[in-house]
Amino acid sequence: MADFVITIDGPAASGKSTVARLLAEKLGASFLDTGAMYRTVILAAMRAGVDISDETQLLDTLEGHRFRFKAEKGKMAAYINGEDVTEQIRSPEVTANVRYVASSGKLREKLVEMQRQFADGKKKIVTEGRDQGTVVFPYADVKLFLTADASERARRRQIELQATGCSESLEQTQKAIEERDISDKGRTIGPLKLADDSIIIDTTDLNLEEVVQKVLGYVEEQCSKKH
Repeated sequence: MADFVITIDGPAASGKSTVARLLAEKLGASFLDTGAMYRTVILAAMRAGVDISDETQLLDTLEGHRFRFKAEKGKMAAYINGEDVTEQIRSPEVTANVRYVASSGKLREKLVEMQRQFADGKKKIVTEGRDQGTVVFPYADVKLFLTADASERARRRQIELQATGCSESLEQTQKAIEERDISDKGRTIGPLKLADDSIIIDTTDLNLEEVVQKVLGYVEEQCSKKH
């Protein structure tokens, strides 16, 4: 495992992905984007033309391809059989289908192994994902759980959607987020769960820089204790 591990979790649109990337940059740490791993597997399955709702066929895809992930500045590069697919995994089609991998217990077990392998030997790592502090890195040095009011998270998500040309109303966006919260907490596989030793940060009234500075404070505090 890495010498120093920071995990970040939280509900949809709480800012965890953006904060994780910025934090990794400021700390000179590797950024483990677990979502990119799930996306890469589903992209390989879609290209192979397998039934993506069939767990066995997805497992065969995972075992029949060479996947590689490399830490780069501000992101994690993804490769399938040597091909750089970092941009392709962000397509709407991949986004719509990634749930088939995320909801599979057997696939998640394989990806947990890959995530731990990615972290092995690194000095510092910032990782963002649903089960990072509870399953993948239960002994992480700092576990952060970012949250915010549903109305504020909807406002943030709508800004992202507008940037892609989506005209969904704020009310629709908030309803979708609230439904996602219920679904994430009630999942049998990989539910949204707060680790006992997580530090909860309410980002409702904080801008991005304020959140990052607060997170850095907690990280520096833990670093001083460890060293």
